[in-house]
Amino acid sequence: MVQRNTEAIEYALKEARDNDVKFIRLWFTDILGNIKGFAVTVEELETVLTRGMGFDGSAIEGYARSDEKDLYALPDPNTFNILPWRPKTNAVAKMFCDIVTPDNEPFQGDPRTVLQKNLEIAAAMGYTYYVSPELEYFYFQSSSSTTGLDSSGYFDQSSNSQGTDLRRETVLTLEELGIPVESSHHEAAPSQHEIDLRHTDALTMADSVMTYKLVVKEIAMQHGFYASFMPKPVAEITGNGMHTHMSLFEGDKNVFYEEHDEAHLSQTARHFSAGLMKHAREITLVTNQWVNSYKRLVPSYEAPTYVTWSDVNRSDLIRIPSFMPGREMSRRIEYRAPDPACNPYLAFSVMLAAGLEGIKNKYKLPKASGRNVNDMSSEERYSRGIEPLPSNLYEAIQITEGSELVRKALGDNVFQSFIENKKIEWNRFSSEISRYEIERYLPLL
Repeated sequence: MVQRNTEAIEYALKEARDNDVKFIRLWFTDILGNIKGFAVTVEELETVLTRGMGFDGSAIEGYARSDEKDLYALPDPNTFNILPWRPKTNAVAKMFCDIVTPDNEPFQGDPRTVLQKNLEIAAAMGYTYYVSPELEYFYFQSSSSTTGLDSSGYFDQSSNSQGTDLRRETVLTLEELGIPVESSHHEAAPSQHEIDLRHTDALTMADSVMTYKLVVKEIAMQHGFYASFMPKPVAEITGNGMHTHMSLFEGDKNVFYEEHDEAHLSQTARHFSAGLMKHAREITLVTNQWVNSYKRLVPSYEAPTYVTWSDVNRSDLIRIPSFMPGREMSRRIEYRAPDPACNPYLAFSVMLAAGLEGIKNKYKLPKASGRNVNDMSSEERYSRGIEPLPSNLYEAIQITEGSELVRKALGDNVFQSFIENKKIEWNRFSSEISRYEIERYLPLL
């Protein structure tokens, strides 16, 4: 049974009254990470907070077959926020929802429920899972153009850049929504930006990632531009990543930190990293779920292509950031494969599941790559047991379809729906005639 805290419900009701809220948007995601929802009026809020609001589950991608229609969106009152870009009179608020069945049981096809189940597994082992993703995106002139707003590069400072102003407004809006921002900057490619969110527990962060993506797009749209989290919208420049920093805590103790280790990295952190490496190929379909995702995972663009780790090379799959004395709480690992177009609830779930598997089975972390793996010969990579990440969506589907770890992490319902959806996407992509084919073959054949 899904239950809500009475104090949290009272808080949401008071906030609505005190801020002249008229409409409340109830948000949730489909299996692909698209934000869905509907609005209720404030007069319905108390009832919705305790009983949920019914909707047709078969209308949502991957949720339910036509004979399993009735589902309920039960808002999480802890996620209540006023939307700053809406009018202050008859204001609009939002809440993220858990999806429940008519019996008030968690719906197994809900990505938020999937993440909660994996977090419960971690909690049973004594851990709280903290994450901090770095989400990159582009500003373009429109949704049908890849013409950017600037020609700047990594960390460039420009006071008259439209993109800089958009990023500033986005940071301020996120903070109004109660989402702490650690830093923001221009990224490596022209018109590419990054806003880094302060680390927190994975469920709060997944909700924040969904809000972040919506806010970035909303602010850009208000100024007549388009923001895109597409992994690789332009072939010749760096794509968008979502490098994810992770750590496990036992209460207030960061269990990835070890005082007496030379690198100040605990055995738990090493086992967790080894689990990620062992299962990296299996989870890539979830962390990189689109045909376009694999155009980013290519050499020479600071994206990983092989299952390796290092403390220096930014092309490795896992990077162990250098330790700074006095910052024991920030000891972490960075997993660099995911892109920001993934479903964060599912991506955090499979990364956690892989890491916990490494801890349970005490997987041994292999030697660090030591140098750029792309400069090694295929024979050297083979002799060192270095495996490549999937090179396209089809290969990723084939690998993940046989993964018991991913099936267990997502549950049969989401696993089967996700695989089927990705097969449909690949088949559609494979049957398309691309511009390259027309330009290359039409004059020749």
